[in-house]
Amino acid sequence: MKKGFIDLGFAKLDIEREKRKGIPEIIYAPQKTILQLKKIIQEFKKHTDLIFISKLSFNYYQKLKKSFSKLRYFKIPQLGFLGKERRERRGFVCVISAGSSDIKIAEEAAVFLDLMGNRVERIYDIGVAGIHRIKPFESKIKKAKVIIVVAGMEAAILSVISGLVSFPVIGVPTSCGYGTSFGGISSLLGMLNTCSLGTVVVNIDNGLGAGYFAHLINR
Repeated sequence: MKKGFIDLGFAKLDIEREKRKGIPEIIYAPQKTILQLKKIIQEFKKHTDLIFISKLSFNYYQKLKKSFSKLRYFKIPQLGFLGKERRERRGFVCVISAGSSDIKIAEEAAVFLDLMGNRVERIYDIGVAGIHRIKPFESKIKKAKVIIVVAGMEAAILSVISGLVSFPVIGVPTSCGYGTSFGGISSLLGMLNTCSLGTVVVNIDNGLGAGYFAHLINR
């Protein structure tokens, strides 16, 4: 151990992050080999009972499951979890998606929040193309402590939702959309240019980052 981290040669694990942030370092699976992931998980197990593996393919999950029998897998958000789920059920976080095509990214945030002990309400497919769909959920939306809005295309729903509430709204642009969405650049810029104050925006398809930030606010 060196100054709060474990040096595995190919990775330096920040084992003190949980003390600083309340959440340990999250393992990002892409571009790592199975052997590397196994070594990282084995080391983290010595220091925490809360292990998240993001963007984990089902194929990799099946291989890791052989070594870690209690590893759980959430297929839609491609999220792996090993450890003790938090049960506090604190606060109230509302996770909204503009369209059903945005649910994969929305679920990355929602599942993370669930596992971290937050009360989560999912409201999916209420984008501005049918803005009347928001009305039946408006009272529920206004009871949240923080909202996550996940949207592709032009992402106008962020401004609409933020304009209805007095608390923080986190925008998650997605890569969903046709050619001129430019892989999520259009929705990212749309969210960054919102005229409604009280919003922050994470990177494209970063549902986990939004969930992490919402948890910090909600706790």
